[in-house]
Amino acid sequence: MAWCEECDILVEDTDLGAEGECPACGTILADQERQPIPWYFKLMIVASVIYLGYRGYQGVTWIAAHV
Repeated sequence: MAWCEECDILVEDTDLGAEGECPACGTILADQERQPIPWYFKLMIVASVIYLGYRGYQGVTWIAAHV
């Protein structure tokens, strides 16, 4: 899927024209490359998973201690 900056819409690959243009405005979209996911976003996801896993473990042990 390609993003058209001119129209601010997401264009399906099947909707692209013969030369990869946007069906609404005609801007060529086929040459655009996706940007890689930044390393700090990946680090934030890993840290969130570790934190939530630890909090889940604490919740389970608290419930087990109070039953």
